[in-house]
Amino acid sequence: MLGAKTTSFPKAQATMSWPVLLYCMICVFGAAFVRGYSGFGFSLLAVTSMALVLRPAAIIASIFMMEIAASVSLLPSVWREIHWRALRLLWFGCLIGTPVGVQLLAALPVAPMKIALGIAVLAAAVLLWSGYSRKSMPTSAETVLTGSIAGLLNGAFGIVAPPVIVFFFNSPAGAAVSRASLITFFIGTDAMGISFLAHQGLVTLNGFYRFLIFAPALILGQWLGARSFKSANPAEFRRYVLLLLMFLAVAVAAEGALALWL
Repeated sequence: MLGAKTTSFPKAQATMSWPVLLYCMICVFGAAFVRGYSGFGFSLLAVTSMALVLRPAAIIASIFMMEIAASVSLLPSVWREIHWRALRLLWFGCLIGTPVGVQLLAALPVAPMKIALGIAVLAAAVLLWSGYSRKSMPTSAETVLTGSIAGLLNGAFGIVAPPVIVFFFNSPAGAAVSRASLITFFIGTDAMGISFLAHQGLVTLNGFYRFLIFAPALILGQWLGARSFKSANPAEFRRYVLLLLMFLAVAVAAEGALALWL
């Protein structure tokens, strides 16, 4: 459902000066490259960088549109690698956990929870860096629990990735299956997110125009990232993913600490 207030394409572009537009294009390109290579990270990297020059409310809907477009465009190349059984259970758990997360958001202070989340994710990434991994895929109950935790975080903070990243990269699934499954997982969670925004009247033509403006940078960045993945060795790819996960964990914790400070 589109919001009642709409603007023309020229007006949507006019809300950004050329330096801001160029900066945002670079942000989208960089985040898309990371997403094409690793299968995750686009939303958080794009939002945190673009929010320095634009209001988050003005870009969230566009980010969701780009995230979905990025995932769908990669589907043909990853389809055979997707771990569908795990995804079905993760999505089911996410549907259970999201309403609980929304309730926590209303009941608990967000900043300390973000700090705790960042520390927990950082600890998990360090553990995986040490070489710890499971010998078999998690059970159905463990998979649903992981999805529920992801949904809880999604409802409370809009952050869904960390538990699912740890889930796949702590399993024997392998780099290609993990990346393919993460790409597909986000189609479901992003569709939930944009549906919620549309229900709130936050999906507007202006947001769609921004999506169109940034689409070339999205397509080019993701294509280059996906091409780089094809030549990556699994051990190098795992190190890259864990470093990115550590960075995102520190970013979330720092955001919470900054909110407490201010």
